Amino acid sequence: MAKTDDILARVRRALAEAADPHTLASGPRYFKEPIKLHGAKTVRVSALAKETFKEIKNRDKAALFALCEDLWSSGYLEESFIACGWAHALRGRYQPADLDIFERWLEKYVSNWASCDTLCNHAVGAHIQAYPSGLARLKSWARSPNRWLRRAASVSLILPARSGLFLKDILDIASLLLGDGDDLVRKGYGWLLKATSQAHQDEVFAFVMANKARMPRVALRYAIEKMPPDLRARAMEK
Repeated sequence: MAKTDDILARVRRALAEAADPHTLASGPRYFKEPIKLHGAKTVRVSALAKETFKEIKNRDKAALFALCEDLWSSGYLEESFIACGWAHALRGRYQPADLDIFERWLEKYVSNWASCDTLCNHAVGAHIQAYPSGLARLKSWARSPNRWLRRAASVSLILPARSGLFLKDILDIASLLLGDGDDLVRKGYGWLLKATSQAHQDEVFAFVMANKARMPRVALRYAIEKMPPDLRARAMEK
């Protein structure tokens, strides 16, 4: 088994070897913020995360989170994805206090929507499903001055929402973010409402109709995207 002092070097070497000129050149187009890339394709990054976790999975969880933090601190997008993959692979070993770690990563390291969503859709979402008491923390994130915490308040619940979970809390979070001025936060809670509508269409439609005068159009369009044409038309009426 590889030593922990060598696993990160091998991950980084593998990412450098997987660099693709087209990916390196085209990647920044998807972001408004400056982005730091090795240039590896996402499918290779995902495979690498799974391959390398097999080597370290039996190590102490705190040590594994420390490795994740080292990856986050590099600033490379692909390394953040590896960290997110390893963190999600630990979901069977989560404890309530691990949400503090995820919050610190969001505050200290996340600087783009892709890192935010990769962490939150999987690791944070799995944590909330295991420990729903963390929903109160998400509501505090929705009030944060940090845009990534506010987006995280929504996108952490995308997968639970598709399973019909946490309806009341989802609508509470959408209400807190309703008039947010940040486009990525608006798209985040609109996406959450769209996911929620898969199991709770009537409730989401009622929420949209009650709040559409205040809801930014981008959030509204996201929220109703999966609804039947007649409901979408009613929601879009002035």
